[in-house]
Amino acid sequence: MLPDDSLAVRGFHLIEHVLLILVALMTLGAAGIEIANIVATRTISLADILLMFLYTEVIGMIAVFYTGRGSPFVYPIFIAITALARLIVLQGKDMAPDKILFEAGAILLLAIAAVVITRAGRG
Repeated sequence: MLPDDSLAVRGFHLIEHVLLILVALMTLGAAGIEIANIVATRTISLADILLMFLYTEVIGMIAVFYTGRGSPFVYPIFIAITALARLIVLQGKDMAPDKILFEAGAILLLAIAAVVITRAGRG
Protein backbone atom coordinates (compact mmCIF):
# COMPACT_ATOMS: atom_id res chain seq x y z
CA MET A 1 0.00 0.00 0.00
CA LEU A 2 1.36 3.39 -0.96
CA PRO A 3 1.39 6.24 1.57
CA ASP A 4 -0.98 9.09 0.75
CA ASP A 5 1.89 11.52 0.15
CA SER A 6 3.90 9.29 -2.19
CA LEU A 7 4.93 10.52 -5.60
CA ALA A 8 2.74 7.93 -7.34
CA VAL A 9 -0.39 8.95 -5.41
CA ARG A 10 0.24 12.64 -6.11
CA GLY A 11 0.79 11.81 -9.77
CA PHE A 12 -2.49 9.90 -9.99
CA HIS A 13 -4.35 12.79 -8.31
CA LEU A 14 -2.82 15.23 -10.80
CA ILE A 15 -3.85 13.02 -13.74
CA GLU A 16 -7.35 12.74 -12.26
CA HIS A 17 -7.69 16.53 -11.94
CA VAL A 18 -6.39 17.16 -15.47
CA LEU A 19 -8.80 14.61 -16.93
CA LEU A 20 -11.73 16.01 -14.94
CA ILE A 21 -10.97 19.50 -16.24
CA LEU A 22 -10.73 18.09 -19.76
CA VAL A 23 -14.10 16.33 -19.37
CA ALA A 24 -15.66 19.57 -18.07
CA LEU A 25 -14.30 21.58 -20.99
CA MET A 26 -15.44 18.97 -23.52
CA THR A 27 -18.90 18.86 -21.92
CA LEU A 28 -19.22 22.65 -21.99
CA GLY A 29 -18.05 22.64 -25.62
CA ALA A 30 -20.60 20.00 -26.58
CA ALA A 31 -23.35 21.93 -24.77
CA GLY A 32 -22.29 25.10 -26.58
CA ILE A 33 -22.45 23.33 -29.94
CA GLU A 34 -25.89 21.96 -29.08
CA ILE A 35 -27.14 25.43 -28.08
CA ALA A 36 -25.73 26.88 -31.32
CA ASN A 37 -27.61 24.20 -33.29
CA ILE A 38 -30.82 25.00 -31.42
CA VAL A 39 -30.41 28.72 -32.15
CA ALA A 40 -29.57 28.04 -35.81
CA THR A 41 -32.57 25.76 -36.40
CA ARG A 42 -34.89 27.75 -34.09
CA THR A 43 -36.42 24.52 -32.82
CA ILE A 44 -36.12 22.76 -29.49
CA SER A 45 -36.96 19.08 -29.35
CA LEU A 46 -37.35 16.76 -26.41
CA ALA A 47 -34.10 15.07 -27.48
CA ASP A 48 -32.30 18.42 -27.14
CA ILE A 49 -33.66 18.92 -23.63
CA LEU A 50 -32.69 15.42 -22.53
CA LEU A 51 -29.22 15.89 -24.00
CA MET A 52 -28.81 19.09 -22.00
CA PHE A 53 -29.78 17.13 -18.87
CA LEU A 54 -26.99 14.67 -19.67
CA TYR A 55 -24.50 17.53 -19.97
CA THR A 56 -25.75 19.02 -16.71
CA GLU A 57 -25.37 15.70 -14.91
CA VAL A 58 -21.80 15.30 -16.18
CA ILE A 59 -20.94 18.76 -14.85
CA GLY A 60 -22.67 17.86 -11.57
CA MET A 61 -20.62 14.68 -11.35
CA ILE A 62 -17.41 16.67 -11.77
CA ALA A 63 -18.57 19.10 -9.07
CA VAL A 64 -19.14 16.15 -6.70
CA PHE A 65 -15.57 14.97 -7.26
CA TYR A 66 -14.22 18.43 -6.44
CA THR A 67 -16.49 19.30 -3.50
CA GLY A 68 -16.64 15.87 -1.92
CA ARG A 69 -20.37 16.31 -1.25
CA GLY A 70 -22.48 13.32 -2.13
CA SER A 71 -21.46 9.96 -3.51
CA PRO A 72 -19.42 10.10 -6.71
CA PHE A 73 -20.89 6.70 -7.64
CA VAL A 74 -24.49 7.93 -7.83
CA TYR A 75 -23.98 10.51 -10.58
CA PRO A 76 -22.87 7.99 -13.23
CA ILE A 77 -26.00 6.01 -12.37
CA PHE A 78 -28.13 9.13 -12.91
CA ILE A 79 -26.36 9.72 -16.22
CA ALA A 80 -27.11 6.14 -17.28
CA ILE A 81 -30.77 6.52 -16.29
CA THR A 82 -31.09 9.74 -18.29
CA ALA A 83 -29.32 8.19 -21.29
CA LEU A 84 -31.64 5.17 -21.24
CA ALA A 85 -34.70 7.41 -20.89
CA ARG A 86 -33.47 9.49 -23.82
CA LEU A 87 -33.04 6.32 -25.88
CA ILE A 88 -36.57 5.17 -25.06
CA VAL A 89 -38.02 8.58 -25.93
CA LEU A 90 -36.13 8.89 -29.20
CA GLN A 91 -36.68 5.34 -30.45
CA GLY A 92 -39.83 4.41 -28.54
CA LYS A 93 -42.16 4.27 -31.53
CA ASP A 94 -39.79 2.19 -33.63
CA MET A 95 -38.58 -0.16 -30.87
CA ALA A 96 -39.99 -3.57 -30.17
CA PRO A 97 -42.09 -3.60 -26.99
CA ASP A 98 -39.84 -6.19 -25.33
CA LYS A 99 -36.79 -3.95 -25.80
CA ILE A 100 -38.64 -1.05 -24.18
CA LEU A 101 -39.45 -3.31 -21.22
CA PHE A 102 -35.79 -4.37 -20.94
CA GLU A 103 -34.64 -0.76 -20.96
CA ALA A 104 -37.32 0.22 -18.44
CA GLY A 105 -36.15 -2.70 -16.28
CA ALA A 106 -32.58 -1.43 -16.57
CA ILE A 107 -33.74 2.02 -15.42
CA LEU A 108 -35.52 0.43 -12.45
CA LEU A 109 -32.41 -1.60 -11.56
CA LEU A 110 -30.22 1.52 -11.78
CA ALA A 111 -32.67 3.49 -9.63
CA ILE A 112 -32.61 0.74 -6.98
CA ALA A 113 -28.80 0.75 -7.10
CA ALA A 114 -28.76 4.54 -6.60
CA VAL A 115 -31.03 4.22 -3.55
CA VAL A 116 -28.91 1.42 -2.07
CA ILE A 117 -25.65 3.36 -2.60
CA THR A 118 -27.16 6.56 -1.18
CA ARG A 119 -28.51 4.80 1.93
CA ALA A 120 -25.29 2.82 2.44
CA GLY A 121 -23.33 6.08 2.40
CA ARG A 122 -25.44 7.51 5.23
CA GLY A 123 -25.03 4.50 7.52
